[in-house]
Amino acid sequence: MNSQPSLLEAPLDKSSTEPLQRQLCARIKSAIVDGRLPAGVRLPATRVLAQTLAISRNTVSIAYEQLLTEGYVLSDRQGTVVATLRPSVFPHARRHDLPRSEALLSHPNLADRLKSLRPTASVAADLTAMRPGVPALNQFPLAQWRKALDNVTRTDTPYMLNYGDPLGQSALRSAIAEHLALTRGVHCEAAQVVITEGAQEALALCVRLLTNPGDTVWMEDPGYRGAKSAFYAGDVRVRPMRLDTEGLQFTSSDWRNHTPRVVYTTPSHQYPLGNVMSVARRLALIAAAQAHNAWIIEDDYDSEFRLEGAPIGAMQGLVDDAPVLYVGTFSKTMFPALRLGFLVLPTRLLARLESPLRELLRGGHSHEQLAMAKFITSGQFARHLARMRRLYRERQQVLRHALTQHLGVPHSLEGGRCGLHFCVRFDAMYPDTAVAEAARRYGMAPQALSAFALSATPEDNGLVLGYGNTPIETMVSLVSRLRRILHSVELKPNFTG
Repeated sequence: MNSQPSLLEAPLDKSSTEPLQRQLCARIKSAIVDGRLPAGVRLPATRVLAQTLAISRNTVSIAYEQLLTEGYVLSDRQGTVVATLRPSVFPHARRHDLPRSEALLSHPNLADRLKSLRPTASVAADLTAMRPGVPALNQFPLAQWRKALDNVTRTDTPYMLNYGDPLGQSALRSAIAEHLALTRGVHCEAAQVVITEGAQEALALCVRLLTNPGDTVWMEDPGYRGAKSAFYAGDVRVRPMRLDTEGLQFTSSDWRNHTPRVVYTTPSHQYPLGNVMSVARRLALIAAAQAHNAWIIEDDYDSEFRLEGAPIGAMQGLVDDAPVLYVGTFSKTMFPALRLGFLVLPTRLLARLESPLRELLRGGHSHEQLAMAKFITSGQFARHLARMRRLYRERQQVLRHALTQHLGVPHSLEGGRCGLHFCVRFDAMYPDTAVAEAARRYGMAPQALSAFALSATPEDNGLVLGYGNTPIETMVSLVSRLRRILHSVELKPNFTG
């Protein structure tokens, strides 16, 4: 056994905090996997190896026992022998001897659907100036939330440590049903509400429950990137549907030639443009979906923050037993780290989906769910929403004025009547992706409007600006910084999306 002297006679590191038996075990494992200790080679007796390495025989015995347990070696009457592993464990050419490109090719293939996921620019957690979708985190009533959590801890500790109902805590489902009926005009019973880990899980559930690979899904364009990711992960064909001032556009030929299984829409506050779908368009969409046996996913993620005019009710409540699955989240109304969302199922789906949902979901977050229920029923949630509406209205107005006065580039503003963001469009000569990238280097996180489009056009050039977590006193300086960025980016004569 010519390879053993250099392999097994080298001293172990007795100054290391790692136990000697673990060092020895790792050394032998590595040699077996790499092929330096081939199958059938007999390892030295424990006494011999202990003397060679100047360690105790018990240390060697423990290492050999671990190797035996994990299947790296076999034991017979004559001692310990290296086991025969699967050939794929140590191919003829060692991985570290392969060129880098060949080593990468030797990795297992990934799913083809990943090719459809367009990467988005990463944003540091603390880089929140002008970032869409981030609420005013420093204005959240932590004392009241802590009180709700403490109350749950004192009264429900043993219960909340278990998985809980896979569909969600009954107290929260009831509280959500009552809140939605009062504020959003949603018609549902508590049994129709399914608690999810944010809106993203709710969307993923819709895809898994309603579609098969290859089905057609209509999606607003530009639209919410999280929904695109959920659809692509479900191997469906996403058909971009452009928008006008009344919302998602469709014709009878669209329904006839590209019949969807699912239509995704944000009717009360289109994301990211901020349009409101008219009642006529909503009713026409519901009627067409009913006629073609299609489902509508209504994403109502930030409609609680209606800043101008009266609240606009949900599409779900317009027609009795409409083919609408209603998705909501507490990420904007509370805080993103809470990771609580919900899905309201149509009555006709409830009986068919309850059993599959109980198999797909496992429950959890019982502590937060019960605290959220108390936060709603105590009135704290409604008071918090009212305070935030006033704050966001003021911040939106100040930012709008700052853009008008200080941006210094011809532009148009869209949205801002609801939610935590609006859009600023400018000429395609100023590439929005370059502007957004430059802004990140200066501590801002606006999003390029074109990045939300499936089939970007020159009119999709602009920025999505968040004002939820951007203090008023910083807005003029931030807009001035954007002005300098717009004047410094390389102008391009054509639009590449």
